[in-house]
Amino acid sequence: MKKLMTGNEAIARGAYEAGVHYAAAYPGTPSTEILENIAPYKEIIAEWAPNEKVAVESAVGACYAGARTLTAMKHVGLNVAADPFFTMGYTGVNGGMALVSADDPGMHSSQNEQDNRYYAKMAKVALLEPSDSQECKDMVKAAMEISEKYDVLVLVRMTTRVCHSKSIVKISERTEVPIKPYIKNPNKYLVAPAVAKQLHLVVEDRLKELEKFSNETDLNFIDWNDDKKIGVISSGIAYQYAREIFGDKASYFKIGFTNPLPMEKIKKFAEEVDTLYVVEELEPFMEEQIRAAGINCIGKDKIPNTWELNPDIVEKSLLGTVKPTIDYDKTMAVGRPPTLCAGCPHRAFYYELSKKKNTMITGDIGCYTLGGADPLNAMDTVTCMGASISSAHGAKKIFDKNNANMRVVATIGDSTFYHSGITSLLDVVYNKSNTITCILDNRITAMTGHQENPGTGRTLQGDEAYITDIPETVKAIGIKNLRTVNPMNNSEMKEALNWAFDLDEPSVIISRYPCALKKYSENDLNEFGAIEGVCVVDQDKCIGCKKCVSTGCPAIHFKKEIKKSTINSAQCVGCTLCMQVCPVKAISKVGE
Repeated sequence: MKKLMTGNEAIARGAYEAGVHYAAAYPGTPSTEILENIAPYKEIIAEWAPNEKVAVESAVGACYAGARTLTAMKHVGLNVAADPFFTMGYTGVNGGMALVSADDPGMHSSQNEQDNRYYAKMAKVALLEPSDSQECKDMVKAAMEISEKYDVLVLVRMTTRVCHSKSIVKISERTEVPIKPYIKNPNKYLVAPAVAKQLHLVVEDRLKELEKFSNETDLNFIDWNDDKKIGVISSGIAYQYAREIFGDKASYFKIGFTNPLPMEKIKKFAEEVDTLYVVEELEPFMEEQIRAAGINCIGKDKIPNTWELNPDIVEKSLLGTVKPTIDYDKTMAVGRPPTLCAGCPHRAFYYELSKKKNTMITGDIGCYTLGGADPLNAMDTVTCMGASISSAHGAKKIFDKNNANMRVVATIGDSTFYHSGITSLLDVVYNKSNTITCILDNRITAMTGHQENPGTGRTLQGDEAYITDIPETVKAIGIKNLRTVNPMNNSEMKEALNWAFDLDEPSVIISRYPCALKKYSENDLNEFGAIEGVCVVDQDKCIGCKKCVSTGCPAIHFKKEIKKSTINSAQCVGCTLCMQVCPVKAISKVGE
């Protein structure tokens, strides 16, 4: 049977068919749907972990115990998981293990554009790069075979276009693979320095075996055409672009197993063609090694190493051909920057926080990053997951040392707090900082599409779970000054911030209200009640002061011709923030 699948769906199907027993991940675009599509397969234990490091370590434990395991993450997630990842390069596996890294060329939803193929080379593990959904499925199965045969972790490198594009996939049945016996083996799994030194020698010998495999495997194949003037070496989605541009006018060396590279086979291919192109997305991972082997080629000297590639970019770079585009009146296209949703509780929080002067606000990764956009402008920094609290700590120490009268506020989401904010807050307490930490608890991991987390009461596979209480966690860490507020209550939010700013000790404010797009759970309904009705503007009372517009709510529009505000009822969810900020009570709620 054949099905149309995204790359992420195909990875999940591959895990099922390969007999994978355990999978763990932390959600992150573009990888999130991998675990969501594994979860329905009850033959596999599938779990959301608090962060990527925990996910990898859990999969490592299951692997050591004899199971076939898979873990998935977006590219920056591997930075978080780098510690166990590198050590896995030494210990190898018991049951097969694959780590799926979903890179994001073009930074559609990421803070950088790193090329994680270099991680595979640094950690000395095997690397696979699928080019379509069929290969996604097949390469997970191949990864398990390679992992167990060569005792090596296999990194499967995806990119956004492969993750989210759909193509036909041939479906097969699951192969039930027995869980291997666990055998205590400290000389393999207990990486004290004396053991690690011996393992490093094993790793180097393993790489030689893997390079031999790379030169022999069908995962790396040559597609000859009669005319050998042009030869193209490519991998991943870039291979599809190269095929689209050159068609039958070139011969191709498609490399699916990219670490170690099949250099012997590459040399023979290069000798057969007049001009050799290396077409790859982002960094010159293959090109650098090919040039180092003394092979002349054309690559990043013409193809950009920034942003996502497409056929037009590759064609223009290599052939100088520019395809015509459809002309249109550009004044008709309205710029639509991303913004917090109508009714988002984060907007109510940042609206009040934005009024504080002489304050540095450190942000984090999540929807609330948009608190830094106009008109709220309530954020100074965003670095990575969990960095808001620790960055605030460092900044406050320096402001105090420099006698600068600056307050520092860290803002972080609930899922991100569980991810890596807890240890940062521990640092604030331990090193006697005086920061204000605001945990924006919207009762779900919202930005990646509403995944469960340790605070929601459900697991990935739908089982009820213990709800980790954030206030109790914060108190256990050592925070004495703690308040939980409803950010939708403007006066309550304002009073809480004033209270924290007046303190001379570290404090935590938990802004607790569900995401505006969330399907309310029974607990949500009991705690917050249902939101009903919409807000409307009485234009006889409206004085055109734009106070409501300054909240940044996308449901509110200011009509210049009459100098009055209006509210789009299709967007409004009746959160009432605009009602609370209107100085003349021109906004009311209807339909409750």
